[in-house]
Amino acid sequence: MLNAETIVFIVYLLFMVGIGVFFFLRSKSGGEKGYFLGGRKMGPWVSALSAGASDMSAWVLMGLPASIFAFGIGQTWIAIGLAIGYALSWIIEAPRLRRYSIAANDSITIPQYLTNRFLSSNRSLQVISAIIFLIAYTIYAASSIKACGTLFHTVIGIDANVAMYIAAVIIICYTFLGGFSAVCWTDFFQGLLMLGALLIAPIFALSIINFDNSTTIINQIAETTPNYWNMFGDWKEIISGLGWGLGYFGMPHIIIRFMSLRSDKDLKKSSKIGITWTVLILLFSVAAGVVAHFLPYEVADSSTVFITMVRNMFPKIVSGLLLSAILAAAMSTADSQLLASASAFASDVYKPIIRKDKASEKEMLWAGRIVVLVIAVIAVLIAANPNSGTIMGLVENAWGVFGAAFGPVIMLSLFWRRFNFAGAISGIIAGAAVDILWLVFLKDTGIYEIIPGFIIGIIVSIIVTLLTPAPKAEVVEVFDAVASGVEFDSDAE
Repeated sequence: MLNAETIVFIVYLLFMVGIGVFFFLRSKSGGEKGYFLGGRKMGPWVSALSAGASDMSAWVLMGLPASIFAFGIGQTWIAIGLAIGYALSWIIEAPRLRRYSIAANDSITIPQYLTNRFLSSNRSLQVISAIIFLIAYTIYAASSIKACGTLFHTVIGIDANVAMYIAAVIIICYTFLGGFSAVCWTDFFQGLLMLGALLIAPIFALSIINFDNSTTIINQIAETTPNYWNMFGDWKEIISGLGWGLGYFGMPHIIIRFMSLRSDKDLKKSSKIGITWTVLILLFSVAAGVVAHFLPYEVADSSTVFITMVRNMFPKIVSGLLLSAILAAAMSTADSQLLASASAFASDVYKPIIRKDKASEKEMLWAGRIVVLVIAVIAVLIAANPNSGTIMGLVENAWGVFGAAFGPVIMLSLFWRRFNFAGAISGIIAGAAVDILWLVFLKDTGIYEIIPGFIIGIIVSIIVTLLTPAPKAEVVEVFDAVASGVEFDSDAE
């Protein structure tokens, strides 16, 4: 049954598809780099909000407020860890990665950059990276699609599985048609919507709270949930929360935005915008989880804290717009994941290995689009499986694998002159393996698996590098040029 909320949702979805169609009709050539990296022509605002929106999936509007609401402010360490990690990735990692990806034969994917960084003809690193991409991103995309199903089922009453299929079709459409430019521009608008929703809801909630009863409510919460108000109650919670920040150094769909910027000047401006946006998003997400306890109505399910707040405080047309932020968060992450997977397969497996570098640009684009379709279908099947786990759980698993596998290797490749190809491939394998094994066998320790995975990834990378021959003189020469701060020009027109 159509109501104001449903109409707003439909208009929003049509707008997202319209962006994809616009960039499909607008694109003339651009080829592989145009589709997968926007021709390195992204401006600071679009890149900053796109990086943030592709990062902050529906968990920031559903998962994090739910954790704060149910378990206490100790969960705030996740937000603190993410804020620190995100800021450091822009300040430390982004400038060198942008320059180095151009210097390394104008690389357009992370696996391609790592291979070209060492001037290697060995494709094993690209293949291993692409396999990790395909598996982890499929799980990651499933979490976003699952969030769309939960949202539609809660708000509209539509069957959750049907809603997942609808959301997947919309995401596929604009990613399939418009590529990186469409993804970045949809993420830009979605990032604005997410920020607006998270700013408005908690602030408005404060205006309707009866503070005369606040002391009673605080005491009641403390009785039912001991240590709810204690941020320093569990050292494992603190360490694991801060560990989330490590993921940013190796998260391909986020750091690919660093490579897409037009210049170092734009990157500096973009970093300020991106860091500010993320800190505000995380701050108000935490606030939503706390403030919900003081509102004059009951939250029956912690996973719907934000939804319940918005639907009770605002008229339907406004709540529909604000709840579209959850849809925006889910879609903005899923589209980036699908495109990153497609670029990894097309550029790092299909072109160099399957087609032996004989694939035309048109063939490459269609190979990428087909992968977008295949991964989306598998992601929907995973999301529709009732045993697939929670939205937050799926995100946590994929985040850990990426951070442990690629974070240490990318940072060492940017800042260690002696680092070599053998160290890189060993670090990726070791980081991913330890992360997965810890998840399977040692999850009960309470330590987030990204932490041991990241540490072992660094150690293995360093040991293997020191035990194998130093990189060639040409590799060191490029490293020194990048380290000197030389501005490299992409061959993009």
